[in-house]
Amino acid sequence: MKEKITFIGAGNMAKAMIGGIVTSGLAVPEQIIASNPSAPKLEALQRDFGIQIIQKDNATAASQADIIILSVKPYLYETVIAEIRDVIKANAIIIIIAAGQTITANETRFGKSVKLARVMPNTPAMVGEAMSAVCFNNAMTKADQDIVMQILNSFGKAEIVPESMMDAVVGVSGSSPAYVYMFIEAMADAAVLHGMPRAQAYTFAAQSVLGAAKMVLETGMHPGVLKDNVCSPGGTTIEAVASLEKSSMRASVIAAIDACVKKSQEMSK
Repeated sequence: MKEKITFIGAGNMAKAMIGGIVTSGLAVPEQIIASNPSAPKLEALQRDFGIQIIQKDNATAASQADIIILSVKPYLYETVIAEIRDVIKANAIIIIIAAGQTITANETRFGKSVKLARVMPNTPAMVGEAMSAVCFNNAMTKADQDIVMQILNSFGKAEIVPESMMDAVVGVSGSSPAYVYMFIEAMADAAVLHGMPRAQAYTFAAQSVLGAAKMVLETGMHPGVLKDNVCSPGGTTIEAVASLEKSSMRASVIAAIDACVKKSQEMSK
């Protein structure tokens, strides 16, 4: 792609996205600018990826961009948009990635017709395995949408969803790496309980989760069928599954995601 990309905000998600874009060859470092108040964060990005950096001047950074990615905390959106709305290019694509930030609310903040994509990525973007959801406003053409999808697919997988599904996305993918880390940690604790060294336990647990996830994605088989295939009659796996069912594992996961979705809904109001 030939477009210039500006990141406003230089946190972990910006770092992950920049890494994916540069590593995939989608854009060269000279096409990317990052703006942030923190000099150390900017300098780290420049050192790691060779991109351009601008400190404490969002307007200048945004004015040069064909694509602007707002990678700041939700409470900063109003302030940042006020700084850049009068200097952005007429056809610039704006990508918003903060939870609770609706298309309508941000169209209002810009106060004019702008091209907006609302995206919910997750932190596995840092290793090129993000799951991102995206929706677009009516100003986005098919060509604009293709550009955004190229960016998102450079650091994982992406799918277009209606905006009404974004709160569900937060629950099932945006926040879910935390649940999976807890599961991996718990499995490793159990292995340590039975004598396995801690570092090795994390490797066994994490690789098993990775492999199981790939089985779901690459075989297309229902997770329940894949589970049944591991459960021999009277065997060790069905014994463990029965124990998880007694502990209401499914109900606990559903309740956790339901709580996450409801919190996201509150943030969108």
